[in-house]
This record gives sequence, C-alpha cells and structure tokens, in this order.
Amino acid sequence: MPAPVPASNSSPVLLVIAGPAGSGKSTLCDRLVHERPDFSRVVTSTTRAPRTGEVNGVHYHFFAPADFDAKIAADEFLEWAWVHGERRYGTLKASVFEPLARGQDLVMSIDVQGVESLRRIAATNPDFHRSMTTIFIVVDHERLIARMRERAKDHEEEIVRRLTTAEAELREASKFDFVIDSMTRDDDFAALLNILEQARTKSRAGS
Repeated sequence: MPAPVPASNSSPVLLVIAGPAGSGKSTLCDRLVHERPDFSRVVTSTTRAPRTGEVNGVHYHFFAPADFDAKIAADEFLEWAWVHGERRYGTLKASVFEPLARGQDLVMSIDVQGVESLRRIAATNPDFHRSMTTIFIVVDHERLIARMRERAKDHEEEIVRRLTTAEAELREASKFDFVIDSMTRDDDFAALLNILEQARTKSRAGS
C-alpha cells in the first residue's frame, strides 16, 4: 500500500481521469500510484462481474445489484451511473472525502457521467473544487480499436458497443480541465505529470 501523506499536507490533489475504454486511463492511474507513493488510487464500485485476475477492493468494489441499491438508498455514493445500459458504476463518498481530509493525494478513473456529477458537487464545495482536476484522454479511432482488441477482454460485439459509447464521450472532452492526446504510454504519462504540477499550483493557490 502507498504510504499515507502526512496530515500537514493541507493541499491534496484529486486527479479525475476519463476517456473511452482502451484509452489507457487505468494504466495511467496504476503507474502514477506506482511511481509516486504520495498518491493513492480511488477504488470505484460496480455491479459487473469481476474479470479474470481482478480482485475485489483492489480493482473495484464489486457489488450485487441489490447491495448497490442499498448503498444508493443510504446516500453512500458520491456519484453513480448506468454504463452501457446494463451495469452501474459509482464512487463511494468515503473513498474520496476521508482520504482528502487526511491530506492524501488521489487519482481515479471514471466515466464522463461520473465526472459531471463530481463537477456539480465541486460547484458547491470550495475545498473539493480546489482539489479536483479533470483530465480526458483522446485516442484516434484506429488506435482505439487496436487497443481494445489487444486487451482481448471483449468480444467484437462488445467492442462495437464501446466504440459507440466512445463517440459520445469524445464530444465531452472540451468540458475537462485538461486533454491528453494519447500517443505512447510514456508520452501520456509525461503529459499527466505536467498536468499534476499545474493541479498542485491550483490546489495551493486556494489554500
């Protein structure tokens, strides 16, 4: 586990990364946490079944639909949404607000619907607004298809559906604080580190 940031860090950063399936957003999150031990990844929640190798509480919090419904009713989610029309994804409040209150830097990967929900919360919460920076990863069509197939996790029918979703997501890119035009993994990570420095400046300026 990454070492916690000391409580003296009064300007924590929350990097919120979105992009189409296959854009590399999860890879960026994992690499940031690996190379920058001051960061911790927010584990989001879903009603979909775990894929091979995925661990509950590490990759996602996996909930049965009834359990997910119970948490919605208890107002435990910071945001949640239907994705691809049949699965739900969400972010528990405790997974974000509690670490930020301790001064912990966070990075998370969610869909564009979730980001819009976070923006609405940030509009009425100055501390959350100061911490949060949104980033969208743009991938050209051919490269995106190639990445989806390389993952070998989805059938062709699923890839077609994800591409349709990706087209809608790409239209939301202009709403984000920063956009990364995806190239190589190293290029994308370098761009993320540059954005991080600007996010830290924003967070400290509001302290």
